[in-house]
Parts: sequence; structure tokens; C-alpha cells
Amino acid sequence: MFAVIKTGGKQYRVAADDVIEIDKIAGETGEAIAFGEVLAVGGEETVLGTPTVAGASVKGEVVEQGRKPTVIAFKKRRRKNSRRKRGHRQEFTLVRITAILSDGKEQPKSAKAKVEAKAETKSAADDAGAAKPSGESEPAAAGAASSSEAEAAAPAEQASKARKPRAARTRPRPTIETAVGVDTVAHGR
Repeated sequence: MFAVIKTGGKQYRVAADDVIEIDKIAGETGEAIAFGEVLAVGGEETVLGTPTVAGASVKGEVVEQGRKPTVIAFKKRRRKNSRRKRGHRQEFTLVRITAILSDGKEQPKSAKAKVEAKAETKSAADDAGAAKPSGESEPAAAGAASSSEAEAAAPAEQASKARKPRAARTRPRPTIETAVGVDTVAHGR
């Protein structure tokens, strides 16, 4: 289930449990908020509003109020000894979407159920993967020992690849073939 909401002159596609960053709106951390301008609601069938969907709303919770990094506005008029430097930090609100309501009723959270099912299968796969190393055969354990030996040898190789002195790193000077023989180009040195 998803919805398209409008806030701060921008449109956002949201689903249950999404965290979105919007322009600052009033509210303390943890406070519940509602978005009434719902432009579209989707799920098994999509409902488009004209311009908004009647009776639909999106509920959310304020996670954080903050300010974005500084944006520098630097203006210069050349040859006029005129320049201006001004910084700006845009304020924002992080919102976690808690529910999508159409006609005032909460829709089944099929997307949330899919996320939970995916998390369960992932945890089951992790459990199966964790059991696998305990039943390793001896060749696999020997391979692990050889990899640790290779890791121990890596610092020694890095020490041998230390930077060469400046004189040794320079390229040979180009040569010019003349009728008499080969001359080295000095390049002003």
C-alpha cells in the first residue's frame, strides 16, 4: 500500500514505516501528525484524486527536527571590489509514516506484512548460515588458516613497496636523434 502526499509544495510517495525528510513543519519529536492532502492511494487498485482523494489521509510521527548543511551563496562583481558571501541552512523534519487511511479506515498493511516476511526469511537464512561454519570439514578449516597466514604476510609486502626516493621515480629524459648522434634534451634543468 502506498500513497502520494503533498506537503511544503512538494510531492512524496510514501508507504507504511517509511522515513521521509520534508520541509520543516510544527511538531515536537514523537508527536503524531496527519497529512490531509493525499493525491493518490495505491494498493490492489490505485485511486487518483481530483486533485485530492476524498476522505484519505496519511498518519505520521515526527522523528527529528534538524537543519541541513550550510549552502554558501557567494556573489562577486569583478573589477568592482564587490563581493557578498551569505550562508543558508534549510530546516527539515524527519517523519516516520505510521498509517495510510483511505475513507478514514486503515488499509491492510500488505507492504508491511511483506517486509516482516522478508525479515523472517532473512533471519532464518542467517541462522542456517551461522550453523554451517560449525560443521566445516578439515580442508575448509585449513583454507581459513592459510588465509590468516596471507593476511599476516600482507604488512610485510606493503613495507617492501615503500615509496622510492624522488630521484629514482623520475622518468628518463627524452632523446632527440640528430644526424651526428643522440642528444639529451635538457628541458631547462
